[in-house]
Amino acid sequence: MMQKNISVIISTYNSVEWLKKVLWGYNTQTYKEFEMVIADDGSREDTKQMIDAMREEVSYPIIHVWHEDNGFQKSQILNKALLACTTDYVLMSDGDCIPRPDFVEQHIKFREEGYFLSGGYHKLPMELSKSLSKEDIYSGRCFDVDWLKKNGMATSFKNNKVDAMGVKSAILNMVTTTKPSWNGHNSSGWIKDIKAINGFDERMQYGGQDRELGERLVNLGIIPKQIRYSTICLHLDHPRGYATPESINKNRSIRKVTRTEKRKWTDYGIVK
Repeated sequence: MMQKNISVIISTYNSVEWLKKVLWGYNTQTYKEFEMVIADDGSREDTKQMIDAMREEVSYPIIHVWHEDNGFQKSQILNKALLACTTDYVLMSDGDCIPRPDFVEQHIKFREEGYFLSGGYHKLPMELSKSLSKEDIYSGRCFDVDWLKKNGMATSFKNNKVDAMGVKSAILNMVTTTKPSWNGHNSSGWIKDIKAINGFDERMQYGGQDRELGERLVNLGIIPKQIRYSTICLHLDHPRGYATPESINKNRSIRKVTRTEKRKWTDYGIVK
């Protein structure tokens, strides 16, 4: 067996059916030399049981990192997952994002010392998210735009992200006006760089902890590279109940200090 040379961290919390679809997606990858690290923010026993069952089905190793449920602690579990990685490069996504078959391959293709990569996603409506089956994922038809539109996806220019490849994806990457940032659904970078800024700030609540990490990487001198039309995942819809005005204001305050003071390090990360 070849040595794995990229770790894929997937964050999850009590979303068994969504996570199962995501793990099926990683079983279709054209690039096989990766390990899976599941950052589990205190899910119930049924998540562990599903992961144990999936280990018998998928071709990649799964490391399950779990801590007790004590409210929203995504930043903490992501830091623990980073320490569990056995490679020197990490790709981060979420337990509600199904990767296109070339997802990992594209991150390997574009990775470069001194950079981190910022990929894209395409959000599906709730009913289509629910109806996607194992066969839809294993056959690859869930990345066929015509099939998706027949099954409830609205017509939009953004649909180009679903199947853009080669020259088309390169052109779309160049003309897009979106600023590259570290986003939790599709970003990758060197673990040594993330450890150099002390990982995620564990004071951060729902929304923004990924971008704050990216801002510190940029302050360190790491350059973001935008590949949102080259490496794509389908974002399954779901209710969002974590954000509160208090948490949003707290996150904004932390990010403001990071930007204005150009901070590279947090005292509330991996090393306390």
